[in-house]
Amino acid sequence: MLYREAGQFKTSYAADQTVFPIAQDRWCVAAMILVAFVAVPLVASEYMLQAVLIPFLIFALAAIGLNLLTGYCGQLSLGTGGFMAVGGYMTYKLTTNFPDLNILIVFVLAGLCAALVGLVFGIPSLRIKGFYLAVATLAAQFFLGWMFNKVEWFYNYNSSGTITAPPRELLGITITGPNASAEVRYLVALAIVILFALAAKNLVRGRVGRAWMAIRDMDIAAEIIGIRPFQTKLLAFAISSFYCGVAGAMTVFLWLGSAETEAFDINQSFQILFMIIIGGLGSILGSFLGAAFIVITPVFLTNAPPMIGIDLPIDLQKHIEVMMFGSLIIFFLIVEPRGLARLWQIAKEKLRLWPFPY
Repeated sequence: MLYREAGQFKTSYAADQTVFPIAQDRWCVAAMILVAFVAVPLVASEYMLQAVLIPFLIFALAAIGLNLLTGYCGQLSLGTGGFMAVGGYMTYKLTTNFPDLNILIVFVLAGLCAALVGLVFGIPSLRIKGFYLAVATLAAQFFLGWMFNKVEWFYNYNSSGTITAPPRELLGITITGPNASAEVRYLVALAIVILFALAAKNLVRGRVGRAWMAIRDMDIAAEIIGIRPFQTKLLAFAISSFYCGVAGAMTVFLWLGSAETEAFDINQSFQILFMIIIGGLGSILGSFLGAAFIVITPVFLTNAPPMIGIDLPIDLQKHIEVMMFGSLIIFFLIVEPRGLARLWQIAKEKLRLWPFPY
């Protein structure tokens, strides 16, 4: 088998603790990134880019943000859609009020606004946790949705109540607006997600990530050994909300083009929660796997039955989709709580020991 680490010697702790310590992993990741940047824009149709790949990247980024908070720090949140709405609406306000501001800087500023909102709603985490914290973040979801729907300043007093991405350029190339091609928007989203995923991976492997996991496993013991629970939880809320805010900005400006508050409703929050449960709590890879499953499943249910001569009504497709998601969540919670990422890890371990897998 090709998946072997025999002969790969580590001469330092830094080499042993790299993100991809096995050379084959580095080659596979490099090949996947190369294919994603070069081959996919050349061969993928506009439907594939618009309906599958761009939403997959955006949901993966939002799932990473929620995984940092729930999977690594153990703080359950149902307000992801609200924090995404903060990012989307603040990006709209910044681009319309400061038309000369670089669009990537606008995304970062919108993420920072979402981080500030996350800090406010993360304050109760010092006193409450579990179900009660989920209810508090659910209140944030409904409050933010109501605010963006009722306060006309956020959508510039237009009669429709929608926000529309204005055309913006980067290095002379239009990346937002109706004239932006799907290939360009996909490449921008891909670059942002890869950068933020790498940052998240290094973050959870450092001091901050270890503090989060100590709080998740036993907050009282973590406090005894010197970790400050309040600051640690607030930092998790802030960084998680930052990621979700950037994902919300990308939702409006790189995917939908225009949106209302319904695009960031409670269903969005539950959908992203399902992603990290199915993909794997406490895993950056699990965020990608869960997002891929949630995005691809509806497309599969829509296109697969007609290919074999079966016509399913739209409402029946939706019912089947909901039943599949519910069944898989129950399955993974009982059989493998760490989700698809754990199954992939087990498969890799067996490959490394083949032909004598345990």
